Amino acid sequence: MLYYLFDYINKVFDPPGFDVFRYITFRSAVAAITAMALSLFIGPKIIKYLQKNQLGEAKKIDGPKFHWSKAGTPTMGGLIIIMSIAVPVLLWGDILSIYIILVLGGTIWLSAVGFLDDYLKVVKKLPNGLIARYKLLGQVLIGLIVGAVIYYSPEFGDYSTVTTVPFLKNVNLNFGYLYIPAVVFIVTATSNAVNLTDGLDGLAIGTTTIVMIALAILSYVSGNAIFAKYLNIIHLPGSGELTVFVAAVIGAALGFLWYNSYPAQIFMGDTGSLALGGAFGILAVLIKKELFIPLLGGIFFMETISVIMQRLYFKYTKKRTGEGKRIFKMAPIHHHFEMEGWPEPKIVIRFYIIAIILAIISLASFKVR
Repeated sequence: MLYYLFDYINKVFDPPGFDVFRYITFRSAVAAITAMALSLFIGPKIIKYLQKNQLGEAKKIDGPKFHWSKAGTPTMGGLIIIMSIAVPVLLWGDILSIYIILVLGGTIWLSAVGFLDDYLKVVKKLPNGLIARYKLLGQVLIGLIVGAVIYYSPEFGDYSTVTTVPFLKNVNLNFGYLYIPAVVFIVTATSNAVNLTDGLDGLAIGTTTIVMIALAILSYVSGNAIFAKYLNIIHLPGSGELTVFVAAVIGAALGFLWYNSYPAQIFMGDTGSLALGGAFGILAVLIKKELFIPLLGGIFFMETISVIMQRLYFKYTKKRTGEGKRIFKMAPIHHHFEMEGWPEPKIVIRFYIIAIILAIISLASFKVR
């Protein structure tokens, strides 16, 4: 909104200095600062409200026993994140951009699905929260909408169903008629993957911040004709506007990490994890970097695979021997390391290091081609 106001002032009155609001880099920086300031400002207020109304995390019997002390910690902190993302994007972003509409709309939608799940768990005291198939329905629906808009919208032109293949020069994969189902799978998978990662103080929000920094760079160069040509990647006119959104996510995430770092004063809950995971997937889809998800989001991928392996191996051994066996002491894999005796902060920091390395490799892959 302020973007349009300042653009109007600049065009009509041409005052000195107002031309800077045209630049994506400047608006991204301001969006990040606005998001962080807003997150730090509203964080204590929301924490206090949740504590006052006793809206805290329930004891997880199937989780590590040393996490039982965390029961009662305020949850639904994703509200802090979402508000701190939406406001700066609406203020500093081009809200008429199809890229902004899709990613912001998808993020808010998935946050609403997550909020309903958290509400049923915390307020209505339903142990399992939102029924799994209804949660899945919400994820599939937004995936269908994003996929269909990209597939049929003329703004995406010849690249609507194409994606970049990692490490290979001049090689793109065309999903063709399978594009919309692929988008549904990606959005559903990434939103659930971040949700699984959200098990230690600061783990999900910190790794998401690292991933988003890489996505900010990728969004900017994808929308810039010169950089896109230099890196030999798909140039998507208008996609640079996504940098403003990603910058807002980074600012909001850093502000939330202030309260979510060990020992956490608040948890993001599904309200935040589903939204952030969905945002990751939608961003990758919009800038045509879908195949980079397992690498760039390697921590999320590892957490998800550990759960799948654990369940499949347990079912397999139970069917073969009558007694289910496990690969890990507990899944997701961050709990395995806890059971091995690693302190929670050490696990989180080491996962951060891995996430940074994977982000660097992802960015470097464009040049090594």
